[in-house]
Formats: sequence, C-alpha cells, structure tokens
Amino acid sequence: MNVHINVQNFGPIEAAEIDLRPLTVFVGESNTGKTYLAALIYALHQHFEGFSQLPWADSTAYYFGFVRRSRDRYPQKRQEEIEQEILEVLEKLNTPERPFKFSDLPQQVRTRPESRLTDQEDFTNELERCFDLEDVSKLIRFTGNQRNKMNVSLSVRERDQTCWDFEMRAAGSAKSTITGHINPDMTLLAPNDTMRKTEFHEISDVERLLRTLSTRRWRTGDSYYLPAARSGIMQSRDVLATALIKRATRIGLDRLEVSTFSGMIADFLEQIIQYRARRRSSSRISQVAEQLETELLEGKIEVEGIGSEGNPKFLYRPEQAKESLWMSHSAAMVSELAPLVLFLRGIVKQGDLLIIEEPESHLHPGAQTKIAQTLARLVRAGVRVLITTHSNFLLQQIGNLIREGELRKQGESTNESADYLKKEETGAWWFHKNKPVTELPFDLVEGIEPEDHLDIAEDLYNESAGLQNRIEQTKEEDAVESE
Repeated sequence: MNVHINVQNFGPIEAAEIDLRPLTVFVGESNTGKTYLAALIYALHQHFEGFSQLPWADSTAYYFGFVRRSRDRYPQKRQEEIEQEILEVLEKLNTPERPFKFSDLPQQVRTRPESRLTDQEDFTNELERCFDLEDVSKLIRFTGNQRNKMNVSLSVRERDQTCWDFEMRAAGSAKSTITGHINPDMTLLAPNDTMRKTEFHEISDVERLLRTLSTRRWRTGDSYYLPAARSGIMQSRDVLATALIKRATRIGLDRLEVSTFSGMIADFLEQIIQYRARRRSSSRISQVAEQLETELLEGKIEVEGIGSEGNPKFLYRPEQAKESLWMSHSAAMVSELAPLVLFLRGIVKQGDLLIIEEPESHLHPGAQTKIAQTLARLVRAGVRVLITTHSNFLLQQIGNLIREGELRKQGESTNESADYLKKEETGAWWFHKNKPVTELPFDLVEGIEPEDHLDIAEDLYNESAGLQNRIEQTKEEDAVESE
C-alpha cells in the first residue's frame, strides 16, 4: 500500500505531505510538529484499523456473513433481491477473464465501509482522545489567526489504482466536516490473479472470498506508540499503577484531582501495566529484542508476576549479576529501552506500525548508532517503523545503512554488518518553524542529514577556531608585555 498523508494548519505545522515508508523519519527543531504528525498517523491507523486496500476489511468480511444469515428476517421481496444480488456477484466472481471490482460486491456490503468512512464523529472522537482535547478546533495551527482552516487528508493507493481516500476539514469553532470515497472500480481480484486461479475458480461463497482476502491480501497490523516519556513511566510504573487503582474507587475519585493522559500515553500505560505478552512475536522480531539486550543493555529485562492476580513487575539483571534491579534503580538507558524490548518480545508482530519518539534518548552516541541498526532489523523483519529524532549520529548511521543497501543492489556488501536499508523503503522529512515540511532525499555523500545540522556544525567550528585564535593572540600579547 502507498499511504499518502497531507495536512495543513495542523498544530505547529503549516503544511506537510508524507508518504509512509517501511522506515519513516521525522527530524527538525523542537516545537515544529514532529510529535503532532506522529500522533495523527497513530490516530488514523487506530481509526481505520490499519491502512489496507479496503478500510475495516475484517468487519466488512464478517458483515457479509451477517447479511447472508439475516435474509430470512427481511420481507419476501427483499429476500429475493438479496438472493439475486448474491447470484450476480457469484457469476462475476466465477468469470476469471474479468476483474472482480469493489462495485461487484453486494450493495449492503459496499455501503457499510462507505458510511463509516464519512461518519462525522468517529474519527473526530479518536483525534480528541489521542490529543486529550475537548474539541479538534484546538489543533488548528497556533498562529492566533481565526481564519485558518485545518485540513487532514489520507489517500491509499495500490500500484496504479487509488483504493480510497479520506478528508477532514475544520475551521474555528465550526463543526469539522468529514468526506471520504472508495473507488468503485478498485480491482479486488485481477483476471490473472494467482489466488483467484488457485482458490476462487469455482468458489460458491462470497463470504469465503472476503474472509480469505481479509486474512491474506487485506491483512493489517496493529499500531503502537512509544512516547518520549517512556523512561519516566517505566521508572514510576508501580506508583502510577497504585494511583490508578486508588482512583478507581469512589474515595479515590473524591480525593484525587489529576489531569488526564493523551490517548497514546494511556494506550502505552495500559500495555505496560497489563503486560501479558498476548501473542508470540516472530522469531526474527524476538531476535531483535535479544540483540538489544546483548548489544546495548548488556543484561536481561525480566518480567515477574505474569499470570498472577497482581500486575507484572519489570526488573533488569546485568550480565553475570546475581541479583536483579528494580527499574527505578536502573540506569536511564535501561528504562528507556526496556519498553522496546518488551514490545518486541511479546506484542509487536509482522505488519504492525511501531511509532517511537526519540529512540536515542538517554543513549551514548555509540548506542545511538546501534539503535539505527535495530530499526533496520525491524524493517527487515516486516515491522513498519516511524521515529522522531534530533540525533545526528542516528541519522548518519541510517545513511550508512542505506549505502549498505545500495551496495547489496550491486551484488556487494561490506563485512562490517549484515544490517541494511533500501533507499526506496526509507523516507525522511524535515520539519521547520513556520515553513512547510520538506522531504530529505537520500544523498550518497550527505546521507539524510538536514542542512541546519551542517550549519550548526560549521558555526561551532568557526566559534571554536575564533576562540582558539583569541587565546593564542592573548598569549602572544602577554609574552610581548613580559619582555
């Protein structure tokens, strides 16, 4: 899927056009909108249950079963219409020489995702939840200009066809408006489709088609957000859990007056506090977690209490240590990376979207370069990754990993690392203050390093050279005076 996101006057962002890649990087000064756009992408992914060829594909498949099973509840005439419609769909489906399109599905099945796409409240509610706002109009660009109009649009394409698009507009205190469109000519099965030839040549059930497509072609992943505050959350997790339990009682509600969390922080807290490793990650993803522990943490993240009535406890055992440490007694780097290890060990699966704010936080420059290798390993394992960063070391190493990928295209590679990134699967965007977001294309010499990083390095060098010259000049003047 080619996922294109366009925003205007959204939070601090004047304008941005983003194509999501297997690795998407947001870089730029603070307070330029990196977190805002990352949170928006999380809200969109949560709302649409992933970015697939057909929005809410799983529910569409099961809805067809509901329509089929409910035929007897309709008047006789409507039953006959439904039967006739299904027969027509089956006839088109069993004609391999013609494409099977979205418009070929039964009307009631088409209507469900189309009506959800244009619902005026569902996405607005999710946006308000994620940003912890009472009204989405608070997201309109922070310029004080009440005439600003906010626009959020999403377009999903597959190869040479548009699958569907979505748009939300908001202005001032007026209620936001939502529009959307599913391409009726979108091909669900091509005439020469291998799946069609092997599985649907003599199909007799449209529901089976939809379920098979939702399982294979329309398979979508979940989305997870690791906030920049994860280190502090891990350090104070037990205190937070106790406070939440107390707040759940009437006495607690009366005595506690606390602000609310944004949706991303709340989701992250829930996953950590109720950590159960609900599903086993693939061996490749689990291996990335093990490499993190070995290469960076130099120890193991341990989980105690899973399966008991209490909340699980997270500990850190350094290599060759006899006893484990509480997270609150561990280094900031440990509590920073522990959530990533836990998510990769038992939550994240292939096809998921993992958003990580500032993965370099609390890390030594050498460790920051190793985090870039972790990102490349996740991409190779089939996880889609989006990061926000300020680290030049991280960006430089991503550039090296892309160069490694370019060498592999030519049938060569270095002996230093088996990790690599492809140029076409990596996208970097530069956020500016009061300027549109711009893409940072990969350059063989410069990598994906933004210009302001180079300017800062040059300014520091010039300042350093100037100070050295002044020091030397002062020494020479003192020597002359002493003579």
